[in-house]
Amino acid sequence: MTVFNAEISAGSLLALESKRIAKLLLTAPDVTTWQQAIEVDNLLQKKTPATARRQATLIRKRLTTLDKVAWQMIAEREGEVVNQLLLAAAVKHSQLLGNFMRLVYANRQRRLEPSLTPLDWQDFLTECAHHDAAVADWSASTKAKLFQVIVRILSESKYLENARTMKLTPPHLHPEVHRYLLHHHEIYVLDCMERTP
Repeated sequence: MTVFNAEISAGSLLALESKRIAKLLLTAPDVTTWQQAIEVDNLLQKKTPATARRQATLIRKRLTTLDKVAWQMIAEREGEVVNQLLLAAAVKHSQLLGNFMRLVYANRQRRLEPSLTPLDWQDFLTECAHHDAAVADWSASTKAKLFQVIVRILSESKYLENARTMKLTPPHLHPEVHRYLLHHHEIYVLDCMERTP
């Protein structure tokens, strides 16, 4: 059974695009309405319909791990709330991201080490391959792209100072995001996002 997938490589948090998709999902679009919005009206403002389709599909898969309450918050709230909810959705959608945060990021934090390194990623993937043989078959370029996207996600959600230094800067969860996750019994997600030394 496949535990990990590489879908996350299609994009980081994509906050602006996710706000637009959240608003669209709140209207409960049918297939025709969805295609019209994404491919014809170019809701995401992408250069090609293929790019728009790919990103819209990824965002939809992430957002549907949450409910309408979260979609409303993503559509209307400020950056901190939006990015933390999008991170929660990305963690729910990608066990690769969640486990990286829960194991590698938290471990670095616990040991008071200042930043992530590419070696952390290689060691993590080796460990993942023990649980999911398919990981070993990913190409070097796929593995590199996945790390790049995960680092970008962690930067956008303020868990890293930036993608270049990869310095750990763990934020405090916004009270409303914390309340939402707790109310929905998202223990795994909270464990990934709130690990402290």
